[in-house]
Amino acid sequence: MKISSEVFGFMPDGREAIIFTLQNDNNITVKITNYGGIITRIETQDKNGVVENIVCGFDKLEHYLSNEYLKNYPFFGCLIGRFGNRIAKGHIKIEGKTYQLAINDGPNHLHGGLTGFDKILWDAESFQDEKHTGVKLTYLSHDMEENYPGNLNITCIYSLNNENELSIEYFAETDKTTAVNLTNHSYFNLNTGEDNILKHELMLAATKMTEMVEQIPTGKILSVKNTPYDFTSFKRIGNDFYKLTIGYDDNFVLDNETGELKFAGCLKDTHSGRKIDVYTTQPGIQLYTGHWIPELTIDGVKKFGRYSALALETQHYPDSVNHDNFPSTLLKPGDLYNEKTIYKFGNV
Repeated sequence: MKISSEVFGFMPDGREAIIFTLQNDNNITVKITNYGGIITRIETQDKNGVVENIVCGFDKLEHYLSNEYLKNYPFFGCLIGRFGNRIAKGHIKIEGKTYQLAINDGPNHLHGGLTGFDKILWDAESFQDEKHTGVKLTYLSHDMEENYPGNLNITCIYSLNNENELSIEYFAETDKTTAVNLTNHSYFNLNTGEDNILKHELMLAATKMTEMVEQIPTGKILSVKNTPYDFTSFKRIGNDFYKLTIGYDDNFVLDNETGELKFAGCLKDTHSGRKIDVYTTQPGIQLYTGHWIPELTIDGVKKFGRYSALALETQHYPDSVNHDNFPSTLLKPGDLYNEKTIYKFGNV
C-alpha cells in the first residue's frame, strides 16, 4: 500500500487544494481532495483485470469551481454536511428555538446550505500503517454557520486497506445542541460510463422506506413489498422506471438504529463483472439514480448526463429533525457523533 499527494489547484483566494492518491496492493486506487472532501476517482478491476475509474469526478480543481458545473450542481463525490439530504422549508426546531436555514432546493434546505461542507477547504493529513493508508480531514464549523447553532468540530477519515475496503468514518462534537447528518455523495457507474446505470443490479437490506411527498418524508414508514422500491433481492435499476417519474431519489430504512456496522446492500454490473458491497452504521440509505445529473463538456468532451451514475448515500433519514419517530439527528454537548460506512470493491 502507498499514498502520495500533490497540488490539485488553487482556490479563488489563492489557497492550495491538495489531492491524495491512496493505493492498495490489489490495483485499487482512490483519489481524494481536501476541497469538499471529494472522492474524485476510484479505480478498480473489471472481470478481465482492466483497471478503470468507476465514479463521477474531475481531474482538475477548476472543473469543480466552474460555473457550468455549479449551476447544475450534482455534488459529485462530496462530503456532505452539516445535514445531508433535505429539511422541509429549511425549518429546524432545537430545544424550543426555531432556526431558518437556506432554501436551496425548491422550497427546502438541501445538503447543508449555500456553502456546505462540500465547498470548504478541509485541513488534511495523510497516514499509513500496516493495514491502512488514508487521509484525515478536519474542520471547525462555527456557531451559526449556514444558521446552524453550535461550534461543530468535525473529523472525517478516509482509509483504504488490502481487503479492498474504502472506509469513511465521521466524528463530530459540539458546544451547543445542533443537527448533524453527514454522508458522502459519490456517484458510481461500474461499467465506467460505457452505458448508463439502468442495467446495473441492486440489492438492499431494506424491507421498508420512508414515505415521501415531493421528496420530503411524511413521517410514515412503508413496506417496499410489491412496489417499485423492492430491492430485497437483486433487480435491475431500470426494471420499474416506467412506473416512476424521475427514477429513484428515496430513503430506504435499514433497521439499524443501534449503530452497528451492518451490510446495507450490493450494487453489481454483470457486463463489467464489478460489484460494491456497502456496510454502514447509519439507519438509512438514499438511492439516487441521477435524473438531474447534467451533461457537461469537460476539456472538449461531453460527459455524464441523466442516469449516467447512481449514489448510495448512507445517512439518517431526510428531515429527521422534524420527525420525533425517526432516529435522532440531534447532537448535544458532551456527546460524540460517530458514523462509519465501508464500500468494499470486488468482482461478480
